[in-house]
Amino acid sequence: MTAQPLQSDDFDSPWKNILEWYFEEFVEFFMTEAYADIDWRQPVEFLDKELQQVVRDAEFGRRHVDKLAKVWRKSGQEQWVLVHIEVQGQYEAGFEERMYTYNYRLYDRYQHKVASFAVLSDDRTAWMPGQFGYELWGCRVHFEFPTAKLASYAEQWEMLEASRNPFAVVVMAHLKTQETQHDSQERRFWKFYLIRHLYERGYQRQDILNLFHFIDWLMYLPPNLEQQLRQEVYEMEAQKLKPYITSFERMAMEEGREEGRRLEASRLLQRILTHRFGELSKEMQAQLAQLTILQIETIVDMALTQSSFHEIVAYFDNLSAPSDEHLTEKSE
Repeated sequence: MTAQPLQSDDFDSPWKNILEWYFEEFVEFFMTEAYADIDWRQPVEFLDKELQQVVRDAEFGRRHVDKLAKVWRKSGQEQWVLVHIEVQGQYEAGFEERMYTYNYRLYDRYQHKVASFAVLSDDRTAWMPGQFGYELWGCRVHFEFPTAKLASYAEQWEMLEASRNPFAVVVMAHLKTQETQHDSQERRFWKFYLIRHLYERGYQRQDILNLFHFIDWLMYLPPNLEQQLRQEVYEMEAQKLKPYITSFERMAMEEGREEGRRLEASRLLQRILTHRFGELSKEMQAQLAQLTILQIETIVDMALTQSSFHEIVAYFDNLSAPSDEHLTEKSE
């Protein structure tokens, strides 16, 4: 399924799902020390609502992607620690202070150690925030946090191509998206290259679909070039006998057509019922909109025959639908 085009190469939105799908792989790729200390036999718990509460309390402006995860350590020294991850897509004055603020607020809230980590996906190579602090009258505050600058991986392209970690693909997609901001033909080449790479590296079907969704969302193409790309993907999958992406798209398109037919049938049913029995409440209209095509066809047949209003209501009752109080019956 093709995501909505991202304006101005928005690097942030695609990260939300990919971080949850491949959190362990993310830590392995970017945070090797943490990866070695985390007990991956224990489930990872994401605390997005709790993080948002801390963020609101901090009263900062627009943020980028941030995730808060609760993990368990192998050492047993603590029951669990919090891992705060921030994905920053552009330069931001005061970023270091924000990282510090989130860190101490999380610690204050949970009374557990917090590891803060930043991924910088901007294209300003000289910007490398990593610490915050101040000193006053002998009192010193010093906070450091590790960062990963995606632009720095451009010099490690061979390592990225050889890696089976899905975040190697994520980094390659970011690098080529940035490099091709003003060259759509070149972007089409690299988008297909990365999609083909998913098959050549032997990823499983669901991983291919997940990473394809990320690449597709990130590397937006004009419609004519997107059509060319899809034809290339179709031909490639035919050769490899693995129609993962094209079959996925056909299914999505078919579901879209089916949904369109269902909504049109629902609107027709509402017109028929309104004509026969009177105005429908908004609640009733909303419930009708949830019926399947088969259910809609059954009620249409009843409404177009001599079935009484009460018979139609009884059918709704059997579907756990609203009772006759939601219809204003005309005098018969």
